[in-house]
Amino acid sequence: MTSPRVWKLYAVKYGTLIERMRRESFVKLDPHDDGPMPIDYYVWVAVSPEQTIVIDTGFDDAEATKRGRSLIRSVTEGLATIGVDAARVSDVIVTHLHYDHIGGHSQFPAAKFHLQEKEMQFATGPHMCSHVVNASFTPDHIADMVRNVFAGRVSFSDGTSEIAPGITVHHVGGHSMGLQFVRVLTKRGWVVVASDATHFYENMQRRMPFPVIYNLGDMVLAFDALKAQADTLQHIVPGHDPLVLDRYPAPDDRLKGIVARLDVAPTG
Repeated sequence: MTSPRVWKLYAVKYGTLIERMRRESFVKLDPHDDGPMPIDYYVWVAVSPEQTIVIDTGFDDAEATKRGRSLIRSVTEGLATIGVDAARVSDVIVTHLHYDHIGGHSQFPAAKFHLQEKEMQFATGPHMCSHVVNASFTPDHIADMVRNVFAGRVSFSDGTSEIAPGITVHHVGGHSMGLQFVRVLTKRGWVVVASDATHFYENMQRRMPFPVIYNLGDMVLAFDALKAQADTLQHIVPGHDPLVLDRYPAPDDRLKGIVARLDVAPTG
């Protein structure tokens, strides 16, 4: 690997679902532990003087309507709040191909997409013949990604790869066959953007996975992989937890509740 860069790192909230319950977030939750548990939707951005890399592309208004989610702002609008023009982004890391992580891909017309080979295999193979598996995928997103392959706009990894100096991806599977998380070198050390390797802090803390599952054993082992790649537990950022915006500061007051700085220490 080449000499690493130090990156600024942001979480940008674009959507939410307020009316949902804890039983939707954990495998085998005790019924007495049920109660409200909102979920937030993020994309992440790593910025250096040389390059800007976006992690995941969110979903659009049509997908939000179809799936009963609230789109607060488009991903393009969210990125613009920190001065990032989606149309000029050259590289997007795709943690996996579920609708809420690849649904905004058309907002990145100049980008090359980086994903795991196993995820494309999963999304185009026999597992998709079952609705219980394919429900989190949208066929048009997958078809568009296949077209991007033929256009030379997809770069595949098989395991661990360096995407740029100071940014690596790590395959864990579990939630989907090709799920990967992202490790980013920041001024506070190595931060892990977990994506759906842990939706909420509590999934990892209690070792109770989210109930959208390809392989349960791999989902549990993914918690250990996150810890192995992060400097500390406080360097792991879950994929959907509203607490992220509470624990990390905004770049400035106008972006409170919208953007969190992940390259500085959490306050909670």
